[in-house]
Amino acid sequence: MKQLVVLALGLLFSASAALAQKYIIIDTRYIFDKMPEYKQVQASINNTASTWQREIDLKQEALDKAYDEYDSQQTMLSADARRKKEDDLFQKERELRDLQKKRFGFEGDLFKKRQELMSPLQEKVNRAVQKLVIEKGYDLVLDKSEGKSIIFADPKLDKSDEVLKLLSVK
Repeated sequence: MKQLVVLALGLLFSASAALAQKYIIIDTRYIFDKMPEYKQVQASINNTASTWQREIDLKQEALDKAYDEYDSQQTMLSADARRKKEDDLFQKERELRDLQKKRFGFEGDLFKKRQELMSPLQEKVNRAVQKLVIEKGYDLVLDKSEGKSIIFADPKLDKSDEVLKLLSVK
């Protein structure tokens, strides 16, 4: 009987120790928004996107003009000339769509540029979080940004400001 009580107490203590894990919540979106480097990265990404969008807009204007010319000349062209002109227009339209996809599509140039520029900032934040975890002995870190599935969290668990202090960001 005594062994059963000792075993039950042991199980109770180990269960309570498992429940006593220390965890924190951070908001990487909030952290990035406070970092001056992030604002520079965003400006660079926006400038690049604007440049590429202007390039696409100019090509679209040229294509629209070519379609208008074709419409106005269509009745005067032979069947072969019409077919050749249509093929040329379709080819230009396909090139334009391919360029849009290359620049702004899923895993396109803009996506890659964002990853390239954000990677050093993400590593910097990750190092600060790791340092906080080691210093304070946390077992688990949850990120509540970007629509993660945290429905409610006590604000005292949010250690985003501590991460910012480690990053020397005010």
